[in-house]
Amino acid sequence: MKIFFRIISFLEGTTYLLLLFIATPIKYFLDDPQYVKLLGMPHGLLFVAYIVIAYLIKGDMQWKGRDFRIVLLASIIPFGTFYIDKKYLKANHHLQEE
Repeated sequence: MKIFFRIISFLEGTTYLLLLFIATPIKYFLDDPQYVKLLGMPHGLLFVAYIVIAYLIKGDMQWKGRDFRIVLLASIIPFGTFYIDKKYLKANHHLQEE
């Protein structure tokens, strides 16, 4: 499940950055909303999947209150999910993979 969460985390972070730094400026500066429409739904689904899977694996990952809040908060901060991957997911190699 950790590997699946890492994939979802990467995709969620990538779609967020694409929305924030490419699609939204194109929408407002070039008056072309197609990229926001194209990326919006996949990003929304990945965001929900990130939150749900984080909740499901928090026990296995031994995330207590503060760490779990940081993992959740990272989903709304640009580059946050990449930080989580490096700090919380790669750092826990000693935990059993499923």
